[in-house]
Amino acid sequence: MSKSLKRVIAALDGAKVASRPIEMSGETRTAAQAAQEAGCCLDQIAKSILFRGATSDKAVLFVTAGGNRVDPAKAAQVAGEPLERADIKWVRSVTGFAIGGVAPIGHLVPPVIFFDPKLLGFDEIWAAAGTPRHIFAISPQDLLSISSAQIADFTQ
Repeated sequence: MSKSLKRVIAALDGAKVASRPIEMSGETRTAAQAAQEAGCCLDQIAKSILFRGATSDKAVLFVTAGGNRVDPAKAAQVAGEPLERADIKWVRSVTGFAIGGVAPIGHLVPPVIFFDPKLLGFDEIWAAAGTPRHIFAISPQDLLSISSAQIADFTQ
């Protein structure tokens, strides 16, 4: 079992959430792939979009519904600073996850996290579990709570 997957499981266990990551037969790198593998609608996928704070150098994570896109101007306003795209090496060093498997929990360095209110319209959502083939189901309220995210408007 990968270290990344172990950190996600530890975060779920630490929060006393009964959800367990599932290894899917196909890749779950994109929201569309994850929705197909989970058998759910695209917006039930909690997509993790990571930016780098341009002045703080902090990780800023936007957890959004799979069909939504992060609006860079709104995201910067919500974050309170200009944001830069995070490169692959930086993402791995800060989160411990490879792109395509960035989970909303279990990061090496806890990011500032903002949460798309659209996800709250579902009883169950699915999120990446640290690898490009593992996802986990969770209630949006539980994910909001255990990630210490703030609800915000940052989508197009």
